Amino acid sequence: MRNNFTVKVNGATVHYNDEGISTVPLVFIHGFPFDKTLWLPQYHFFKTHYRVIVYDIRGFGFSTNDSDTDFSIEVLAKDLLLFLHALKIEKAIVCGLSMGGYVLMNALRLDPDKFSGIIVCDTQCNADSEEAKQKRYRTIEHIRAKGITGFAEEFVKDAFYIDSFNTKKEEIEAVTRVILNTKQQTIISALKAMAERKESCSTLESLKIPTLIICGKQDKLTPPEKAQAMHTLVKNSVIAIINNAGHLSNIDQPEEFNAHVKKFIESL
Repeated sequence: MRNNFTVKVNGATVHYNDEGISTVPLVFIHGFPFDKTLWLPQYHFFKTHYRVIVYDIRGFGFSTNDSDTDFSIEVLAKDLLLFLHALKIEKAIVCGLSMGGYVLMNALRLDPDKFSGIIVCDTQCNADSEEAKQKRYRTIEHIRAKGITGFAEEFVKDAFYIDSFNTKKEEIEAVTRVILNTKQQTIISALKAMAERKESCSTLESLKIPTLIICGKQDKLTPPEKAQAMHTLVKNSVIAIINNAGHLSNIDQPEEFNAHVKKFIESL
């Protein structure tokens, strides 16, 4: 990626890429435990038609948590809103995948007027069940005891569609490197933030902003029924279930993913 920039936001130094021209920018929020390079297939596709912005969440990629602020999804949501303000963006179309979806839905609750359209991908509006919460805390203990190598391998196995391990080897290696290059404390802090997050379903229920919901049909981490539940909540939302795609549907099937996003943007 070219056009690398930094901006100070909410006690963090945020690294981002910003390219292209359009009236309403298209902003992408990566999921856990990745960075802005997760969106390479979208960045290169959309930058020729729109202003596209991808950024690293604090602590991930090249972004730093300068103030040692405790992670929470609400803090990350405030980061997003202050980031848009710092870039003098009055309204944006924002796309969040997985944890990026949690961030986006929390930002909607705080300031819905910042968004002219939203895209939530391979995510859910529910808070963690007690079982899911305990699983995250067990993962934290495992990481503290054994490091992140085993965690990275297992997470990647669950994140991609099975055929991608033959057809997307370079992409999978790149994603694995990103996880392994992430600080252990950042991964632990993000796991805690996701475990303790509040539900966003009530926010979606009253939402009047145009919404696209995308999910990989073979997503093991947030399966299609989670997407269907959000589709039921959001009046006039559009849903796209992508076949032969797992949790990282934007990488497993980038052409189909981009086509759904492009159609949605054009409908606005």
